[in-house]
Amino acid sequence: MSQQLEQVKALIQLREKARLGGGQKRIDSQHSKGKFTARERIAMLLDEGSFEEFDMFVTHRCTNFGMEKDTFLGDGVVTGYGTIDGRLVYVFAQDFTVFGGSLSESFAMKICKIMDQAMKMGAPVIGLNDSGGARIQEGVNALAGYAEIFQRNILASGVIPQISAIFGPCAGGAVYSPALTDFNIMTKGTSYMFLTGPKVVKTVTGEDVTQEQLGGASVHASKSGVAHFAVNSEEEGIHIIRDLLSFLPQNNLEEAPVFQTEDPIDRLDDSLNEIIPDSPNKPYDMYEVIGAIVDDGKFLEVHKDYATNIIVGFARFNGSSVGIVANQPKVLAGVLDNNASRKAARFVRFCDAFNIPLVTLVDVPGFLPGTQQEYGGIILHGAKLLYAYGEATVPKVTVTLRKSYGGAYCVMSSKHLRGDINYAWPSAEIAVMGPSGAIEVLYGKEMASAENPAEFATQKEKEYRDAFANPYNAARYGYIDDVIEPRNTRFRIIRSLQQLTTKKLTNPAKKHDNLPL
Repeated sequence: MSQQLEQVKALIQLREKARLGGGQKRIDSQHSKGKFTARERIAMLLDEGSFEEFDMFVTHRCTNFGMEKDTFLGDGVVTGYGTIDGRLVYVFAQDFTVFGGSLSESFAMKICKIMDQAMKMGAPVIGLNDSGGARIQEGVNALAGYAEIFQRNILASGVIPQISAIFGPCAGGAVYSPALTDFNIMTKGTSYMFLTGPKVVKTVTGEDVTQEQLGGASVHASKSGVAHFAVNSEEEGIHIIRDLLSFLPQNNLEEAPVFQTEDPIDRLDDSLNEIIPDSPNKPYDMYEVIGAIVDDGKFLEVHKDYATNIIVGFARFNGSSVGIVANQPKVLAGVLDNNASRKAARFVRFCDAFNIPLVTLVDVPGFLPGTQQEYGGIILHGAKLLYAYGEATVPKVTVTLRKSYGGAYCVMSSKHLRGDINYAWPSAEIAVMGPSGAIEVLYGKEMASAENPAEFATQKEKEYRDAFANPYNAARYGYIDDVIEPRNTRFRIIRSLQQLTTKKLTNPAKKHDNLPL
């Protein structure tokens, strides 16, 4: 055998060794926990045969604690690029079979390399996280590696989409990279995220808490809002990543892909003409409205289990991506509170950064009152949503279905926050507050001295309703562009979005804004 053939054979053997990661025993251990390996995850995520790997032969450079005797090719992370539905993406997958997926300086530099490449090429970055955290033997070098990744997350934010999937542990400083990315996906039962683990919590605060209770997928999807999606399996998580990317552009200078649809533009839905209950205090389901107006009824909801009084997610109108923000009357009457305001503000800013038009469906009685909300900063959190809508330069179409009271009217993509097209259903009520509250303010003294206060209040409430329980007062001032038939909502939104495709609007030049945090 010639020398060259021997070298080729040696290369093939090295590649086989690298692909085994920490070895078959550890791969079997990963499988026994119901988890896939880093390479299996990449194979599921990317188009078949499209993965091109970088840095397969990188090893760590640590000589502390006998580490020089223990090296693995690839050093615990698989990096490279490939395609999803034919579109370029960059990916890294942490390999739990090598040192528990712990991060070394070399490991971090591999991730940084593909993030730098993604920025140059203008393509999304997907991180599949499954790591025990910083490699303790490397000390500050491991911490430096994390910070290098964070810096790139920050510079890439709003330039290329960044998606994180947490398919195992993600603890300590490691949590900040996913937190800086646009979307987080966690698997129930096998993934967790926290800054300090249960043992430290017990030592410092005395609380007894399990990993799942402290930072499991359900906790972060419903309580903290850290996770945008909580899934039952890694396969489901990977399907969501692929689905999510189909709604997004490659970068902030491009448009999202347009899909062919058989759903007619002028499809009418008669059920919408009767969906609003006769009683103003009776709820209905906003999901029914969304399903009735978007292409093929398909809606990819984001943050489904968090702040459920507001709904956000992606859909298409006539094949084009939109971001939908909608109050949910079935939960807390659709009021805005601290969490709902933060959730919607982040989503609005994401859509604005990536040229995705916003469709807002309004039925909001106001902001949630009470000391808990005020002490929690409802003024600041409400201002975030107000700021996000006011700052956004993408096309904005707003439809007011029923209530739009007080400051919440202003906040929910009103004409005054540069809403491009603002429609209302005939059932819309746009006022400073609801009738009973308004009557107390306007006629408090008269009511107290009236012979029959209840009858007086009923009469005055009727007068107030006649004046404001309709959209025509706002339409009179041009704050509503048109009052539309509910069943025709889909057609009117699509025509508006078509008209707005050439919209050009820029904000004043500045280093950056200072939104209320």
